[in-house]
Amino acid sequence: MDIFDMREFDDHELVVFGHNAATGLHAIIALHSTTLGPAAGGCRIWPYASTTDAVADVLRLSRGMSYKNAMAGLALGGGKAVIVGESRQVKTPELLQSFGRVVDSLGGRYITAEDVGTTTADMEQVARATRYVSGLGAAPGRAGGDPGPKTALGVFLGIKAAVQFRLGRSDLEGVTVAVQGLGGVGYHLCRLLAAEGAKLSVADVRPQVVGRAVEEFRARTVTVDEVLALDVDVLAPCALGAILNAHSISRLRARIIAGAANNQLAQGQDGAALQAAGILYAPDYVINAGGIISVSHEYQGGATEAQVIADIHAIPTRLTEIFERARRENRPTSAVADEMARERLGRPPLHPEKLVA
Repeated sequence: MDIFDMREFDDHELVVFGHNAATGLHAIIALHSTTLGPAAGGCRIWPYASTTDAVADVLRLSRGMSYKNAMAGLALGGGKAVIVGESRQVKTPELLQSFGRVVDSLGGRYITAEDVGTTTADMEQVARATRYVSGLGAAPGRAGGDPGPKTALGVFLGIKAAVQFRLGRSDLEGVTVAVQGLGGVGYHLCRLLAAEGAKLSVADVRPQVVGRAVEEFRARTVTVDEVLALDVDVLAPCALGAILNAHSISRLRARIIAGAANNQLAQGQDGAALQAAGILYAPDYVINAGGIISVSHEYQGGATEAQVIADIHAIPTRLTEIFERARRENRPTSAVADEMARERLGRPPLHPEKLVA
């Protein structure tokens, strides 16, 4: 494996491998850019099939964080960490603290937080070994805590903006939404959508969580294989990434795709395929920025919960700007957003062979 030749490598500033035999730690931290500030992004625990797969993912995710933080107007660069393993099996206080020591060795160039497979409680363990961590508990009325609900709020507001732009509707009453993934973001998103009168179809690999959503939100249950092809107004991917590819796009019947998952496009050119299919795509790193906005305010200190919410309410404005520019220039929304993000980072456009989500 030659990292410099990987399609996912985009002049990343630093890639660090952390290992601790005693705790079972196999971690990779990637810093894509620190142009705008220290690289910030969560720590994901996932059972990657190979080290190459883990490296490819952390490279993609860290670049996505650079774009996300740039588009959200935050004084943060982009970074990400992955720990190889099944979270329920490998996650121990000792492993998390050894990961924290790796983070600490970077001297503040990287700030970690929770992601898939990690929680607020896990970050409290990481914080025993480093101060370069956010997403911890917060005092009432202050910024901080679990970023999942904040991500869900941003996605909810982004869906409303997309529905207004694509369907000409200012409300969600009767709007059909398919939610793929009912984790820490997807479930909160369902609650917000149901409260606005949206008709939900939900899918998750955990039957008990689906059952709760059906009961609480009067949702219709579908299988994880069916959810992408449903005839709905909005498809909200809230699980893992790379689910929009040549095969799945040919099956889509949604008018809008707007969800919380990172790196939803398997390849960069898949954004053009969505445009050709007449589907409005809300670029993932723009719509799902609510969590990092919260994390940023918590880490920098001094902000109130109300200030965080106010900043999250700016997400629809950014999305609408992208939608309007894409329509005006007849370009994919993903290409427009990437161009805007790279301009803010002072980076040239990606070479075509590097166009991987």
